[in-house]
Amino acid sequence: EAFIRSILSKPFKVPIPNYQGSLGLRALGIKRTGVRSALHDPFEEGALVLYEPPPLSAHDQLKIDKDKVPIHVVVDPVLSRILRPHQREGVKFLWECVTSRRIPGSHGCIMADEMGLGKTLQCITLMWTLLRQSPDGKPEIDKAMVVSPSSLVKNWYNEVGKWLGGRIQPLAIDGGSKDEIDRKLAGFMNQRGLRVPSPILIISYETFRLHAEVLQKGSVGLVICDEGHRLKNSENQTYQALDGLNTPRRVLISGTPIQNDLLEYFSLVHFVNSGILGTAQEFKKHFEIPILKGRDADACEVERHKGEERLKELISIVNRCLIRRTSDILSKYLPVKIEQVVCCRLTPLQTELYKHFLKQAKPAEELKEGKISVSSLSSITSLKKLCNHPALIYEKCVEEEEGFAGALELFPAGYSPKSLEPQLSGKMLVLDYILAVTRSTSNDKVVLVSNYTQTLDLFEKLCRTRRYLYVRLDGTMSIKKRAKIVERFNSLSSPEFVFMLSSKAGGCGLNLIGANRLIMFDPDWNPANDEQAMARVWRDGQKKTCYIYRLLSTGTIEEKIFQRQTHKKALSSCVVDEEQDVERHFSLGELKELFTLNETTASDTHDKIKCRRCVNGHQVKPPPEGSDCTSDLSQWNHCADKRGLQDSVLKATWDAAVTFTFHHHSHEEQRGIP
Repeated sequence: EAFIRSILSKPFKVPIPNYQGSLGLRALGIKRTGVRSALHDPFEEGALVLYEPPPLSAHDQLKIDKDKVPIHVVVDPVLSRILRPHQREGVKFLWECVTSRRIPGSHGCIMADEMGLGKTLQCITLMWTLLRQSPDGKPEIDKAMVVSPSSLVKNWYNEVGKWLGGRIQPLAIDGGSKDEIDRKLAGFMNQRGLRVPSPILIISYETFRLHAEVLQKGSVGLVICDEGHRLKNSENQTYQALDGLNTPRRVLISGTPIQNDLLEYFSLVHFVNSGILGTAQEFKKHFEIPILKGRDADACEVERHKGEERLKELISIVNRCLIRRTSDILSKYLPVKIEQVVCCRLTPLQTELYKHFLKQAKPAEELKEGKISVSSLSSITSLKKLCNHPALIYEKCVEEEEGFAGALELFPAGYSPKSLEPQLSGKMLVLDYILAVTRSTSNDKVVLVSNYTQTLDLFEKLCRTRRYLYVRLDGTMSIKKRAKIVERFNSLSSPEFVFMLSSKAGGCGLNLIGANRLIMFDPDWNPANDEQAMARVWRDGQKKTCYIYRLLSTGTIEEKIFQRQTHKKALSSCVVDEEQDVERHFSLGELKELFTLNETTASDTHDKIKCRRCVNGHQVKPPPEGSDCTSDLSQWNHCADKRGLQDSVLKATWDAAVTFTFHHHSHEEQRGIP
């Protein structure tokens, strides 16, 4: 008995030789009493505090139940240390929105930062905070879901691993049989408790739509929709499947929330906070019609005044749940970006084929009451392809399709579509020169972007002819293979000189910082598609000056498309970016002008903006005081002749059908570079 008592009377000793650490204050199996404390120290230097409890008087402290005292919500220092100032602001905004502190009763928001500002990192920080903390001392949510384009599922998985290390194990689903996917999704939805094994599900829009029934059976604390402009149509199946998900907290990520019209914008806002703008009919009557009427070039003063009033009202409502920062912020962290619109003359063959088609097909006469018929749409496609290269419409000429009867005679004798002849296309000639000069004078890499896979085929022929090593990404490439070729191209030791990209397949989310020159070979009707594609090289990690070349065929349908893009971007800039003096550039009733060819101009777009700083195509006046760097036509920095070009590559290609360059989006002025 005495022996046992002597053993029990000895204090506990850690069975590790020379152990000096603290045993801690907490005994196993005993709940600590006292006031709850925050998960991370809110008073640490650099701490990002999302919620600060209201101060309590001494009397309240005596009365209040210690288990109900609200506590600080502090972002994990592992993340807050790497967040830039604008990202810290973004995380706080997101948290306040999804916890209903900005708009009582509404739990959604739109993260509309432009490309490259770290939207993914901000959303990962939000998820990690909600999964671990709340003012009540327990997790705010138990599960979160990220829905993204299929090409970005792996990217999201890698980003979570990159920023959170092994702290969390996300479930990424990007393939498999239906039964296997259903089993995984059911397992995810059935997880319960404070410590869910896989609290984050990453899934593609397509897979979500096909398996929505399984996901709609339970509830999810938060859903994040990446590239959320896919939900611009509330009638499509993806929108309805996501809308049926049982979750109050919704975050929609889109660098381009307005792509075509205000009704699409309404759909996005309605998805995250339903009812905030009324019904679709009420929105159209109260906001859309007056705003668009006021923005038309032919609007009277009363209509303009009413449009501006409704616009201010719309902005005041939406700004409570939308955060938008432009890429100008990146100028502090990234090298200079110079974006240049290069107008290229058509070759004589292209000019003759263009006029031949307009004379035969007469597409302008097909337009009735401002509506475009199926044949008109076909004509637009034919003209766009002709602007790229006559080889793309050669088969139509052989088969003598509508508009191309007898056009085969215009081709040079002995012409064969099997071999590429760059000199038959103005833009292809300029491209050939740009690649040759870049290859011979620098170690820069180039990204080539086009809307058509047929044009990518021509790029391949050109690269094989000139012996350039290249890689190609289009819709036929598997998701897993895409990630591998992007990683290889970005490597400094990679020998590939050219990265060919289909804007439809890979325009979103890809990081191609291995290249610092990007050539946008043809414009898309939707400015967001072009903006997404052009943002691939000017991203975090880029070390070199970036050059973006937008090639347009002078006086053709391509310049008209570019002008329509500008009209849409002007609408976006006044609604989303709140710019005040956005010009009303073009009347909405100019469809017939699509089918004209202006052979006498150096640039139809330059003529339209009525530039007062050029004489005979030469810049003679300095930029007006106070003009800033925007993508709006009226604010372009330079109208340059050959002597004024800063880019040595374009100087070398000046005589290769280049007639004009509009030089904008250079961040040199902002960074104090002369």
